[in-house]
Amino acid sequence: MPRLENRKILVTGGASGIGRATCELFAREGAAVAVIDRDAARIGTARAIAADVSDPASVARAVRQAAQVLGGLDGLVNAAGVFINRGLMETTTDEWNTTIAVNLTGTFLCVQTAVPFLRQADRATVVNIASGVGLLPTGGGSTAYVASKGGVIAMTRTLAAELAPAIRVNAVCPGAVETPMTDGTLRDAAGAVIPAIVQRYALGRPAAPEEIAAAILFLTAHESSFVTGISLPVDGGRTYH
Repeated sequence: MPRLENRKILVTGGASGIGRATCELFAREGAAVAVIDRDAARIGTARAIAADVSDPASVARAVRQAAQVLGGLDGLVNAAGVFINRGLMETTTDEWNTTIAVNLTGTFLCVQTAVPFLRQADRATVVNIASGVGLLPTGGGSTAYVASKGGVIAMTRTLAAELAPAIRVNAVCPGAVETPMTDGTLRDAAGAVIPAIVQRYALGRPAAPEEIAAAILFLTAHESSFVTGISLPVDGGRTYH
C-alpha cells in the first residue's frame, strides 16, 4: 500500500531541488500534492500555485487555494528557501532581511496559515526544512542563512509543543545537497565537487535531493506517528547528532 495514500499535502518551494524531489516522491506514494513556488510555471501541474512565502497576503491566498484544490490539507512541507554565502561583514541588510523573510518568516507564515486546515484532519503533519548548519555551523560565513535555519529548528520545537497532539511538527536538517541553489558553492569552475566541502562528511559526498525527500517522507508518513519536535540530521555524518 502506498505510504501516503489519500493524504493531501502542500509543499512549498516545489519547483526545484529538495522540494521538487519531495513532490515527486509523495505523488508516487499516493498523496495528492499541491505546490507553492514563485516559479510555479516550471512545475507543469494544475496544482502549482505561484506565491511568495515571505508575503502574508500571498501565503494566505495560496494556502486557501491549495486547500480548495485538494479538498483539505493534512500535511505541509516547508521547502522554500534561499541561500546567501556571505560572512558577517559582507552581508548587506537587504540580504539579511531577504534570507530571514524567506527561510524563517516564510516557514512561520505557511504553518500559521495552514493550521486551521490541518486541525480539521486526522494525523496532520508539518515538516520544516532546516539545515545541518543550524545544528552545527561549519565555521564562519553564511551568517544570515545559519541564523535563519537555527530559527527554523527552534520554532519547530515550540510548534511541536503548541500544536500537539493534533499536529506533529518536525524538521529535517540536510547537509550539502546537489541542488540549483547550492551548485555555485559545492563545485568549482570546472564542475568538480570542492574537496574541502566533502571532506567534512563521513560519507565523502553531497546528497541527492531524493535522499532528503526520503527523510521527509518518513516524518510525514504514519510510521513516524510517535515522533514530534525533532530536528533530524540527514547530513552524511557531518554533525553526528
